[in-house]
This record gives sequence, C-alpha cells and structure tokens, in this order.
Amino acid sequence: KAKGRRLQQWFRDKLIETLEVPADDVRSTAMGQSGEDILLSHEARMRFPFSVECKNQERLNLWSAWEQANSNKGIYSPLLVVKRNGTSPLVVLEADTFMELVKNNDWEK
Repeated sequence: KAKGRRLQQWFRDKLIETLEVPADDVRSTAMGQSGEDILLSHEARMRFPFSVECKNQERLNLWSAWEQANSNKGIYSPLLVVKRNGTSPLVVLEADTFMELVKNNDWEK
C-alpha cells in the first residue's frame, strides 16, 4: 500500500506542477477508499478531464486495473497510471482519447 500511496502522491505533485494550480486543487485519496485516486477541484478538472487510477505493483493484471479505472470514471475519461520497481510510471488511455489529445494539441510550440 505504501508503494501505491507514493505513486498517487507523485502523480498528484506532477499534476499540480503541470496544471499550475494551487496544491489544494489536487488531492490524493486515502488508500482503500473507493472511487478515484486523485480528487480535483472544479478549476483543475476543467484543465484535466480524467479520472485517475494508480497501480504500483510488480505483477499487474492490466485488464482488471483498467476495469477498475472504468468503474470509477463517472463522466470523465479513465486514465490508468501504472508502475513497478525500477521503471518509470506509464499512463494508459483509450486509443480514441489519445487521438483526440493528439488532434487538439499544438505540437509546433
């Protein structure tokens, strides 16, 4: 559980830094609590319309984790953050959601 908590807190900190929002706008939920792993204020949600599920496990059943992300998503797109020892975290999104991000991004900045 400690590894999972660290991943949630790492992702929370990355969101705060990237979205440039106050720390109170992005919170990591308590371990074992049902629902999303990261809670967002209205302002943060407008800039990051995803429901986050974090998994820090050596052996991960991706499909089970994805099911959990989907069951907690509400009206938002599910986003699964996965990590294991010695690796960088990965993000899993539905392909159509990813393509929308590509389509709407200005890569020539």
